[in-house]
Parts: sequence; C-alpha cells; structure tokens
Amino acid sequence: QVQVQEYGGGSVQAGGSLRLSCSASGDTYTNPCMGWFRQAPGKEREGVAALCFGRATYYTDSVKGRFVISQDNGKDTVSLQMNDLKPEDTALYTCAVEGPDGALAIQSLGVNAIIGFNDWGRGTQVTVSS
Repeated sequence: QVQVQEYGGGSVQAGGSLRLSCSASGDTYTNPCMGWFRQAPGKEREGVAALCFGRATYYTDSVKGRFVISQDNGKDTVSLQMNDLKPEDTALYTCAVEGPDGALAIQSLGVNAIIGFNDWGRGTQVTVSS
C-alpha cells in the first residue's frame, strides 16, 4: 500500500509563485514516476507535470516555461515550482504515483497518462486571483 501526501498550495495573485511538494511512502517502486494533476470546478482532470527516473519530465503545454517539476532529496519526493501563475491555474492539485507499467504508459502517453498512475493523494487547493 502506498501513501501519498501533498504539501503547499494556497492563494496568490496573478504573476505570483507557489511551490507544491509531494511525498510517497509505503510499498512504492524504486524511484517511481510521480506526477501532478489538477481539476478545476466543472472541468475534467488534466495532467500538469510528471517526472520519471529522476530526470525525464513531461508537461502540459499551458504550463511549459512556468512550472518545473523536480525530485527532492528523497527519490519518493517531488516538488512542483509554479511561477507566473494565472487565474486559469486555479484548481485542486493532486499528486500521483505510478502503478504497474506506469513508466511505460507515461513515456507513451505523456503527462495525461492517468492509467499510468495507481496511487493518489487527496489534493491541495491552488487559487490564483486576478
């Protein structure tokens, strides 16, 4: 069983920055792929960023150049640095950890490879005001 915990989030004005962190514990793969998803009210969940093997990164187009996903000191911990935030970034951000064959799915399908992720956190709210 894998436990996923998110940290960070909050409210910020447009143009500001926030940093999210996520840690996984329990029965994880060695150096698992980890990713961030978000869901705004009335919208479908979308992939935001993912990191595999500590170095391969995937981003959705709308955050490229603004968000950076990175591995923290522990291989089961990732952060998402979000800069130049926009009101359309407002959403519940959820961290996820890969499941069986997850890395393959993410390599094939990119950041929206929901099927590649098996364990999910509860999410943390990010609100950006104009």
